[in-house]
Amino acid sequence: MTQTLISRGTAAVFRTETRLFGRELGSLFWIVAFPVVLVCVLGFVPTFRDVDPDLGGLRVIDIYVPIGILLSMIMASIMAMPPVVFGYREAGVLRRLQTTPVRPLTLLGAQVVLHGAAVAASTVLLLVVGRLLFQTPLPQAPGWYALAYLLALLATFGLGAIVTAVAPNARVGTAIGMVVFFPSMFTAGVWFPVQGMGGLLQQIVELTPLGAASQALYQAMAGGVPDLAHLLVMVGWVIITFGVASRTFRWQ
Repeated sequence: MTQTLISRGTAAVFRTETRLFGRELGSLFWIVAFPVVLVCVLGFVPTFRDVDPDLGGLRVIDIYVPIGILLSMIMASIMAMPPVVFGYREAGVLRRLQTTPVRPLTLLGAQVVLHGAAVAASTVLLLVVGRLLFQTPLPQAPGWYALAYLLALLATFGLGAIVTAVAPNARVGTAIGMVVFFPSMFTAGVWFPVQGMGGLLQQIVELTPLGAASQALYQAMAGGVPDLAHLLVMVGWVIITFGVASRTFRWQ
């Protein structure tokens, strides 16, 4: 009987969160549409469509498709999802759920699933639009690309989990989110591709979750096997971020 109540409660939570998420047009724009718009704008820059020997025969627009995917992840995990959880926490929703068969983790899980689905939709759009408009290559090593993609998604949501966990309220959480957001964009290569950095700066950026993800996705897209070091960096960040978040998360 209790298991049935939990199952029904979980289904109800997912239905409610799906309806509410569908009304967040601003979040959906930044997660799903904005990365596609950015890639399209960059794709119409003539020099970005020229083959660059320093990029292994690829073009700048080619590497901006995986960068756009990382941007979508950043938008979802750091900018869109934490404010929702802040709101639930300050309204006492998480505290009240602790007294019901449906635990607060169900609601948090629903948020992760919905935001992850939005990222997946953006990913598909980026790959399709990039291919149709600018002949960007599809991942040449799909298995390795999928692995790098999954690790990048987990690592990015791990950063968002820490922002959500440590912030005492929405105001502070927003400030922390902005502090994490801009460096994440830089290390993902949004302003300047990681592959073109070179030297000590590139080595440092590759130690960050988004820098390692950018390199791994780029290598898999080009048909190679991602450097093991980049995969291990992402795994390490996943373990660290979710470990810290689980120990510091505030339910109220």
